[in-house]
Amino acid sequence: MFRSTVFHRKGLRNNSTLQSRSVRTKLLAVSSGGGHWVQLLRIKRAFENCEVTFVTVHESYRAQVPGHKFYLVNDANRWTKIALLKAAGRLAWIVWNEKPDIVVSTGAAPGYLALRFGRMMGARTIWLDSIANVERLSMSGDRIGRCADLWLTQWPHLARPNGPHYTGSVL
Repeated sequence: MFRSTVFHRKGLRNNSTLQSRSVRTKLLAVSSGGGHWVQLLRIKRAFENCEVTFVTVHESYRAQVPGHKFYLVNDANRWTKIALLKAAGRLAWIVWNEKPDIVVSTGAAPGYLALRFGRMMGARTIWLDSIANVERLSMSGDRIGRCADLWLTQWPHLARPNGPHYTGSVL
């Protein structure tokens, strides 16, 4: 489901244009902890032809992605402004140094920030709103969605013509 969708929306028709270079597509996969991380791992197979770097908020998650670059950022949200600034600085540094072709996130604040910085650097961006958001989109998803190249929801009743789009769920 996700693999075909990722590369068929808004100029990502297939990854051959990105992979026509001698190097693999660089993908930055970002999420906060808990369910966001679980959902990011569930779509990991869609990235198998990419050079994937993971970014999250718990050091213990490193063991779940052996063989991949891994960065840690502090967890933050709208109520922890100083922590949010610190996370923003760290994510800006990661995006600048990794120079990803694609940034994908399942949420929340770290993913929002990574997509913003990735977009500024010319990366394609993908937001997959959490399946936990049954009644309405997440606040981060609602704010970043229109800026993402591909904006997805996991609930058909939340899909709209201009996004988010529904193509299935990952859980």
